[in-house]
Amino acid sequence: MNAGNMIEVRGLRVVAGAAPDPVVEIVKGVDFSVKKGEVLALIGESGSGKTTIALSLLGYARAGCSISGGSVRIGEVDVLSLDQAGRRALRARKVAYVAQSASAAFNPARTIMDQVIEPALLHRLMTRDVACKKAIALFRSLALPTPETIGERYPHQVSGGQLQRLMAAMALITDPAVVVFDEPTTALDVTTQIEVLAAFKRVIRELGTTAVYVSHDLAVVAQMADRVVVLNGGLVKENGEIAQVLDAPVDAYTRQLLAASRHPDAPADARPATSAAVPPLLEIRGLSAGYGRIDRTTGLPAARILDDVSLSIPRGSTLGVIGESGSGKTTLARVIAGLLGRARGEVLFNGEPLPAELSQRTHEQYRQIQIVFQNADTALNPSHTIADILGRPLAFYHRLRGAAARKRMLELLDLVKLPASIAERNPAGLSGGQKQRVNFARALAAEPALILCDEVTSALDTVVGAAILDLLGELRRELGVSYMFISHDISTVRAICDDVIVLYAGHRVEAGQRDVLAAPPYHPYTGLLVNSVPALRPGWLDARCSVSSAALPPLSASDDSPELCSFRARCPVRIEGKCNATAPSLRRLESGAEILCHHSSEELDRLQRLEVIPA
Repeated sequence: MNAGNMIEVRGLRVVAGAAPDPVVEIVKGVDFSVKKGEVLALIGESGSGKTTIALSLLGYARAGCSISGGSVRIGEVDVLSLDQAGRRALRARKVAYVAQSASAAFNPARTIMDQVIEPALLHRLMTRDVACKKAIALFRSLALPTPETIGERYPHQVSGGQLQRLMAAMALITDPAVVVFDEPTTALDVTTQIEVLAAFKRVIRELGTTAVYVSHDLAVVAQMADRVVVLNGGLVKENGEIAQVLDAPVDAYTRQLLAASRHPDAPADARPATSAAVPPLLEIRGLSAGYGRIDRTTGLPAARILDDVSLSIPRGSTLGVIGESGSGKTTLARVIAGLLGRARGEVLFNGEPLPAELSQRTHEQYRQIQIVFQNADTALNPSHTIADILGRPLAFYHRLRGAAARKRMLELLDLVKLPASIAERNPAGLSGGQKQRVNFARALAAEPALILCDEVTSALDTVVGAAILDLLGELRRELGVSYMFISHDISTVRAICDDVIVLYAGHRVEAGQRDVLAAPPYHPYTGLLVNSVPALRPGWLDARCSVSSAALPPLSASDDSPELCSFRARCPVRIEGKCNATAPSLRRLESGAEILCHHSSEELDRLQRLEVIPA
């Protein structure tokens, strides 16, 4: 082993299955090395083998798989020659793992501190008191709030981004030689992702940790890694310095990944021309909605999620709804679909009032509005075949059965570019992208006028996500279907939408055509979202963090009035005496966008171009 290498992988092979049953090789002779203190990224589509390779660094293979050949060395340790006890001793002590979903990795019944320090106590590396002090120091380094007391909370009492950083603290508590980060920010919204990436990068630098970062997002990798290994089908397609891979990729597959990562320019407006006399397909006026008991005085729910939201979707157009987790995007979709009642406001469909309760809607209203959920795994019945899943809406909406239903089912599969051969398979036998296409086929079976797309690409890798966006565009052109596209990724929204609304804490803070998001001025919160999309260049994260590190201007206490600007606590250009005292009025910018803000268009433009309003 090269003396300067902390990790050395040679000829690694991993197979699924075992003789006498068929055996499939999923990692096919992979070689790479990582120097001490270096961050290596493993990147590729779902199924490329990147997580399987990362887990082999811990001497681990998932159920149904086995490491069939090659060598893995961590420092002087030959990982694959260790027995079970040796591999258990290796994990957490010498090689630590940060999983994709921290919420699934933490025990909800135990405090955070007990779980973070457990690896140190399990390996008898320090006393409980020393471990707790070290954990608090890690909480501080990871920029967690109230580091002295956050450990006393339970996992459900912190946000997703905080829980992901706490998982990193758990991994680092034993001073491991190597940390494996397996897609640790994929499930986070863009602003939270930046905070977590910055915290990870700072701690890796401070501790001089050797790290392997698994991702499908080249823009994220550009901020974190020194070198990149590009994988496809269990093979190494490219291995090089991050700058070389981004600027001069050698392999055609790497170029394909880069093309998918660079969001296409927004297309020309594809909306069909409509007469002013024709009402919008969907129109919402002054919508308020939420959960819990209705207050008799205000007529509003105890937990108000949406407050005075208005929008319209012309026939044949796409509206993007963007905002962070908790902004009210999914609640809005649930109200439109009839899955949640509304406290105030009107919802009109084709110019006619749409009943709030699903049970009060006509069969035709039910048919014309369909919803596609974020997680295809939970949206598809695992015990049914794809033919059964698509057959149910065909029978319910169109009374198609037998040969007629079979013919239409195959047409739907063809429409979403899936082979007829998957009809008799169950969802478990499909990839993530295939499952999401089945989700769309099921929605299209109803022949709807409007499809509500709730974060439909956020769980997919870059290439598959780009293919789903292309599919949406084709279906819109061929069928004239309209979409409400919910996302936290402003670049994705700009790529496929005609109009955009921005939600923050249930308020519509900005609305306009997609072009208003191309350049300032925009609402300060929109600016935060625009500038939180990682750029495909090394150093972007460091530059962004330096801009956003300035302290916010002071703001006196104000009455906790829901009419005041909901973004004022986070706004870097808040105005003393206005933002904490007076509700912002609706202001129209020169671009045509409408925003809720006290600043003039000229002032926002000046501040944002000077980067006084940081991301």
